[in-house]
This record gives sequence, structure tokens and C-alpha cells, in this order.
Amino acid sequence: MMSLIVISALVLAIVLGYRTNINIGLFSIAFAYIIGCFMMGMKPGEIIELWPLKIFFVIFAVCLFYGFAIVNGTLERLAEHLLYRCRRFPHLLPYAIYLTSTLIAGMGAGYYTVLAFMAPITLLICSRTGMSLILGGMAVNYGALAGANFMSSQSGVIFRSLMGNAGLSEETALLNSVGIFLSTLVIPLIVISLFVFVFDRKRHQSGADLEIQVPQALNSQQKTTLLLTLGMMVLVLIPPLTLLALPGNETIRFINSRVDIGLIASVFAVIALLLKLGDERKVIASVPWNTLIMICGVGMLISIAIKAGTIDMLASWVGTTIPAWLVPVVVGVIAAIMSLFSSTLGVVTPALFPIVPPLAASLSLDPMLLFICIVVGSQATSVSPFSSGGSLLLGSCPNDEDRKHLFPKLLFQAAPLGFAAAVVFNIVLSFFM
Repeated sequence: MMSLIVISALVLAIVLGYRTNINIGLFSIAFAYIIGCFMMGMKPGEIIELWPLKIFFVIFAVCLFYGFAIVNGTLERLAEHLLYRCRRFPHLLPYAIYLTSTLIAGMGAGYYTVLAFMAPITLLICSRTGMSLILGGMAVNYGALAGANFMSSQSGVIFRSLMGNAGLSEETALLNSVGIFLSTLVIPLIVISLFVFVFDRKRHQSGADLEIQVPQALNSQQKTTLLLTLGMMVLVLIPPLTLLALPGNETIRFINSRVDIGLIASVFAVIALLLKLGDERKVIASVPWNTLIMICGVGMLISIAIKAGTIDMLASWVGTTIPAWLVPVVVGVIAAIMSLFSSTLGVVTPALFPIVPPLAASLSLDPMLLFICIVVGSQATSVSPFSSGGSLLLGSCPNDEDRKHLFPKLLFQAAPLGFAAAVVFNIVLSFFM
């Protein structure tokens, strides 16, 4: 009975957040308090301790450092240079947009930030070149997602933290996040290619060079920011990846045990402040506070679900009612349906990642397979106009006519195509893993 109440509370929090435009995390905190204290006999202090402090700190520190590259224009200027270099190959423009978005997001901008400054540029290029709006929208959306999933970028950091909360070691979480990144990097290329060569093959793309103005060179502040960003990536990723290659080396194991992405990002943020790479207030304001509140608030409610036995019950139900070979595909479909109306980072992964370890153990499945299927399924439908990605794309349209034209394309073409590709990919991956 208590598990049903908790599940209903999570669904209600999502519905209320969607209908009222109030952060889902705030509703989740309220429900965690009501259910925990008044139905499960927990003390208020125990409820407060459910706030995922480590996840909060890591996301805050990483986003704080990457905020300098956003505030001082480093990432935006880099995107302009990359698009400019592709101006002589207009037929490859969808791939250029995708790879540019991936690179910028992978350098720490995060999914929403990349969409915020790349979507308007992309849709404007579409109107100037005749490229399909839906193709441009998919390219920038899936590129931003893939890049953000990079192990040291925003989504990748969140995935690793959620896996750690689910009981996985840091090395295992990193390895799983590598699998997620590679999977979400490859699938969009397949989807974009299908759209270019099958669904949109009749559209003629002009062979003339694109009219893209020569971007300004990076200034000294932006060059320093870029070097710091690359330096942090090296410090964060090299030790754990080296340990995976040389697991018996005690020196590498010791160094890796002292590496923490949140603390390293904090040090680099201080260095950036001392070098005056950005205004402190603007950098702090660039931290995605809404996302932080959503992830941590939902995390508190998920912790209540764990204490109530809901997670074990769901894992047991899935494990006993669905054939083992079909489970990865099913969890991917569930994630895709959830993502139509909610956030991958704030709702889908915090809700589904905790069931992976017990489910994988009971069915003798590789946990990496389930983690990949959840993220692939969830992000496949993120281009839906009812989801955050689709909403940002619609908001970036240059005029109402384009917006009216794009809405049904996102709903009836992009989202179904992405969903179908995700299902096929998850089925194929299940056979190989």
C-alpha cells in the first residue's frame, strides 16, 4: 500500500509541475515530508538528510566552473568558428550542426545552454539555406544531448552520481557512463542520416557556400578559459581511465582515489576567479538552479520510495512478469514515455536508475545495458514539443509561421523516428550484451 502511495505521489508531482509550471522538485520535497513523517514515522531530521548532498555539490561545482566559459562567450565563439569552417560544405550542414553542438556541450555547456544559443542560430541557418527545420532541430537537439552525456559534462556527471547513489563504485559508474555517451553519440547520426537520405531525399540543398560572417578570434580571456576547460577534463578523466586499463597499479589507484570532479571543479573555479575570467555574480547565476532543485527534490522522494520498498517491488515485478531478454527494451520504452512529459535529468533517471542494480542481479543482466537503454529511450523523445528540448526549439523559431510548421513535425516525425531508432538500438544491444 505504501509503495502505491509513493508512486502516486511521484506521478502527481510530475503532473502538478507540468500543469502549474512549478518546479517538480518542490512538490517532491513536500510529498517526501508528508509521506515520510506522517505515514512512515520518520523524524523531520531524517527527511532533511535524504537531500542528496553529494549530487548537489558535484553538479553545483562543475556547473559553476563551466559557467565561466558561458558567461565570457568562449563556447559561443567556438561554435561560431566551427560552423564557419563548414560553410563550403552545405550538404554536410546537418552533421556539422550535430557535431558542433556535441563538442560545445561536451566541453561543459550542458544540454539546455547549448540549445539556448545554438537553436536560434541553427533555425536561422535553416531559413537561409532551405534546410528542413525539423532536420536542423533534430541535429542541434541530439547533438546537445550527446555532448552533455560526456563523462565530465553536466549530464554525464549527474548519471555517474546517480549510479553512485544506487551502490555502484566510481570506476563502474564511469565505465557505464562511457557506454551511455558512445551510444547516444552514434544513434543520432543514424537518425539524421535516415532523415537526410530517406525521408527528406527530395529536398534540394543548394551547393553554394553559406553566407556565414567571419567570426571574431578568441580573446585572451576566452583562450585561457578554453585551456582551463581542457585541463580539467584531462585531470578528471585520465586517472580513472588509466585505472581501468591498469587495475593492479597501486600508484594509479591511490591517485584516482584522491580525484573528485566536484572538488577539482571548485579549485578550477577559484583559479578562473583569480584570473578574472568572468563576473562572479553572473557565473553563479548561470548555475542551473532549477535543474538542481528538481534532481535533488525528486531524489528525496525516490529515497522515500527505497525505504518503503517500492524500488525492490518494481524490480521484482518487472523481473517476474517480463522475459529477461525483453526487460532492457521495456525499461527503454518506459523511459521514453516518461520523457514525453518530463525531464531526463530531473525525473526519468532519478526514478529508474535505482531499480537497475536489483533488477540486473535478479535477471543476470549487465547493469550497463539497462542504464544505456534507460538513457537512450528517455532522450529519444526529448525532441517532442511537450518535452523540454522540443519546447526550446519551438521558442527559438524566428517567426510564428515557422513555429506552427515545426510543432507537428516534432510531434509526428522527429519524436516517432527517434523512438523507433532507440527501440531498434536497444533490441540489437540486448543481443550483444
